[in-house]
Amino acid sequence: MGRIISVTNQKGGVGKTTTAINLAASLAMNDIPILLIDSDPQGNSTTGLGIQKSPDSPTLYNVLMDETDVNSAIVKTEIDGLDLLPSDKNLVGANIALVPKPEREYTLRKKLASIRDRYHYILIDCPPALDLLTLNALLASDAVLIPIQCEFFALEGISELLDTIDRIRDSFHHKIALEGILLTMYDDRTNLTRQVAADLREFFKKEVCKTVIPRSIRLAEAPSFGKPIALYDPKSKGAESYIQLAKEILGHEPKA
Repeated sequence: MGRIISVTNQKGGVGKTTTAINLAASLAMNDIPILLIDSDPQGNSTTGLGIQKSPDSPTLYNVLMDETDVNSAIVKTEIDGLDLLPSDKNLVGANIALVPKPEREYTLRKKLASIRDRYHYILIDCPPALDLLTLNALLASDAVLIPIQCEFFALEGISELLDTIDRIRDSFHHKIALEGILLTMYDDRTNLTRQVAADLREFFKKEVCKTVIPRSIRLAEAPSFGKPIALYDPKSKGAESYIQLAKEILGHEPKA
C-alpha cells in the first residue's frame, strides 16, 4: 500500500510546491511509481509539471464532487513513473461545496482508497491555508512534510502548525506522523539562515531533515518551463538537493 505524504505549511512562499514537484520527480527517478496530487486551487504543481489546464479535462475538483472517477482524472507527466492528479481554479469552490456532505473531511481519503496500491508514494501539494482541502489532505495522509524558510518567524510558525497537527490527531483519532521539517531557500552566507537552522535543529532535533534545499535561481526558473529541476538543470545544486531528499525519505521506510 502506497505511503501518502502531505506537503504543507500554512504560510505561503516557503517552497512548498517546489518541494512537492521536485521530490515527486526525484522519487520517480528511483523507478518507483509516484502520484502527485495538486490540492492547491492555484494549480502551480499542475503547470510546474507542464500539464496544460483545459475546461474539458477532469481535475481533483471533479473527483471530489463525484463528477468523475479518480482514474479518469490522473494524467502522466514527462517523468516516467510520475503521474499527476491536476488542479485548477475551480478547486477553490470545493471548500464550500464539501461542507454539506457527510464525513466531508474524509472525502479525499475515500477517493484514494481504490488507487493507493498502484503507487509507492502519493504526495499531496496542499494550499497555504488550514482549510477543508488541507484537512482532507491531512486525514488522507500517513505523514506530513513541512517545508520551512530559514527566516525570523520560522520557529513560531512551525510551532503553530505542529499544534494544529496535534489537534487533528486528537480530534479525528488519526495517527499522522511527521515525515520531517525541510529547510528551504537555504543561504549559508547569511548569519540569519545559519542561526535559524541551528535553532530549529536544537528544538526539533532529528525531526529536521538532514537535507537542506538551497536558494537557487535555477529552481525558481524551472516551473516556468513546465519541468522539474531534474529535467531543467540536472547538474544544479537544486537538483542534487532534491535527489538527496528523495534518498532520505526512502531511508525512512522500515527495513524488511
